[in-house]
Amino acid sequence: MPNMSRLQSAFCRSRPWRGVSRNGVLPWVLQGLEPRGDVLEIGGGSGAMAAELLRRYGQPTLTVTDFDEAMVDAASERLAAFGDRVAVRHADATALPFPEDSFDTVVSCVMLHHTIEWEKALSESMRVLRPGGYLVGCDLLATAPLRWLHRHDGDRVRLMSLRELCVTMRDLPIDQAILTTGLAGVVVRFQFLRR
Repeated sequence: MPNMSRLQSAFCRSRPWRGVSRNGVLPWVLQGLEPRGDVLEIGGGSGAMAAELLRRYGQPTLTVTDFDEAMVDAASERLAAFGDRVAVRHADATALPFPEDSFDTVVSCVMLHHTIEWEKALSESMRVLRPGGYLVGCDLLATAPLRWLHRHDGDRVRLMSLRELCVTMRDLPIDQAILTTGLAGVVVRFQFLRR
């Protein structure tokens, strides 16, 4: 699983991304769901989404993971003010270091395409999710503009198509799935209820 490019890393730490996270991405991803209990964020980057989640919802405890050590350090620093409500760990989303049925909610925001093997990351997320729990998130779709942008940025990414995501869902222990595209078909939002 590759680390972020310099451009992605800088954007992930930026004030504009914090604003987009707070006002756009997190509310859109949660679709009205209020996270409770033990929440895992995979690929949490610099912790912008986690900080907003902890500010908005007083009840959950959050574990934030990322593969990139620089992002783990940045998230640890950003989230330190939340004390024991949050733990930040280095982890590969395709091989999560948690037992089965560990979390009530798993959140994934615009990071699956970085894993290359995003199918494994979804499978691992469902594995660590308790029955009746939700996997919620969003990611970029394989559209011409995004393929062009990532090709020229020198990134190692693998964008998904909506068809590929639907095929992958068939092998997951999902009781209910909601998929919604947005931004003119550039992103997909998902909410999976684990059976």
